[in-house]
Amino acid sequence: MTVRSAPLGGPGDLTSPPPLPGAGPAGAGSPWPAPAPGPARPVQVALRRWREGWWAATGLVLGLFTALLAVVVVVLGVAGLFSLPAVGTGILLLVPALWGGWLLSRLQHGMLLVFAGVEVGPPLPSRAPTWRRALGLDEPRLRSFGWAALHGLWGLLAGSVVLFLLVQGLTLLALPLVGLGAPDEGSRVLGLVVVSGPTGYALGSVVGLLTLLVVPWVGRGMTSVDIALARWLLGDDPQRQLREMSRRVATLTTSREETIDSVESERRRIERDLHDGPQQRLVAIAMNLGLARSTMDSDPEGARVLIDEAHASSKEAIVEMRQVARGIVPPILTDRGLDAAVSALAARSPIPVTVEAHLARRPDPTVEAIAYFCVSESLTNAAKHSGARHVGVRLDVVPAPRATG
Repeated sequence: MTVRSAPLGGPGDLTSPPPLPGAGPAGAGSPWPAPAPGPARPVQVALRRWREGWWAATGLVLGLFTALLAVVVVVLGVAGLFSLPAVGTGILLLVPALWGGWLLSRLQHGMLLVFAGVEVGPPLPSRAPTWRRALGLDEPRLRSFGWAALHGLWGLLAGSVVLFLLVQGLTLLALPLVGLGAPDEGSRVLGLVVVSGPTGYALGSVVGLLTLLVVPWVGRGMTSVDIALARWLLGDDPQRQLREMSRRVATLTTSREETIDSVESERRRIERDLHDGPQQRLVAIAMNLGLARSTMDSDPEGARVLIDEAHASSKEAIVEMRQVARGIVPPILTDRGLDAAVSALAARSPIPVTVEAHLARRPDPTVEAIAYFCVSESLTNAAKHSGARHVGVRLDVVPAPRATG
């Protein structure tokens, strides 16, 4: 017999951990970190958001590289998909493309954490068979590939817009310096506009400064789209999490009700057994002792008989108390653990019992009690009904099996 036990179940400051999305005064679902507690002046709040916007804009510009890689991954995946009918050779392109999309999604998690201060959430767990996970045909890899297709379009657009605004703003802001050595006909800005004269240069500098002031807010807005796409396709499904939590709550509620019913049933059993057995015996013993005391002088022989009956009744009461205590955890289990308690059961068994204990650590007290009573009931049944000549008990602590499906 083997008894197994298993367990029941912000970007500007990179030294601090990123806050959870939607937490704090910023409101539920907000992709940006909540402001620090305490009173904050509007100017300080605006500067902090402006600084965060610059981080977001930097992330979008760097996202141009991941967007280009995403385009390559998607092209490889589509080519592999259409090449599958050709004796399956397309699998050599499709599998690397799926895994490449997944690696890019992991990189996107880190970039959003660094440049936006947002934790997208844990990735969607895979419950697919091992061969599907190896080929990248499970849900997380397929969702990552879908994200790569969207990121290849949106990342190129957002990064190009931010980069264009940065270049144009810096160019316009530097017009006065460029104009000092410019010819009389003026300077051409980005090949589109010709600016000449002190007034034109000054006006261009103002426009460039305003453009640079707008870049952080554009970066924040476009990064919000990146965050929404990542949460939609790369993070765990909120509905699945809700269903899982509901299932756990229902399981805990059922377990609690069953535990309460079991404890109440056990209490009633002990109370009934004590009332029907030892209590009646003790009452009879008290009556016999009282009669013996009252007749000790007048009828010594009768008193001796009553004392003998009280003595026999006390032995029977002790036996009945032991029978009632079988449903209660013995002290040896609490003090010395499951190995010693089961060894004590084996020593009292009428059938020779061999106990093998491989317990690297003591299990939970509830698990110990359950295992003890299981072994006790099994040994009792073996002695009464099996006709066995030898019984073996093996005690192991093994991890719980991983859920699959």
